[in-house]
Amino acid sequence: MFGNLGKMMKLASELKTKLPEMQQRLAESEYTAEAGGGGVAATVNGKMALVGLKISKELLADPEVARDPEMLSDLVKAAVSAAQEKAAAAARQAMTELTGGMEIPGLTDIM
Repeated sequence: MFGNLGKMMKLASELKTKLPEMQQRLAESEYTAEAGGGGVAATVNGKMALVGLKISKELLADPEVARDPEMLSDLVKAAVSAAQEKAAAAARQAMTELTGGMEIPGLTDIM
């Protein structure tokens, strides 16, 4: 019983110093994903904020996209969503590494 308590106390101490560093590193990271065969590329930072969006000239010249602008909207949303999922996965992975796989309620909300 006290072994787990000791482990948690040590982890809490490490989190106090390492968590801000990890948050900063993640915030400075960028994650890019594509949709529409590369026609749309979205880049988000570690805070899930959109920092870049590229739409290829070929996609914009596509007559099907011109007839259906909702298609372009869907591709943009798909690319942004995929980039945000990459950022979230990186945050989950970093948290797992930081905690040694120990589940700590409420800690993931910090990310």
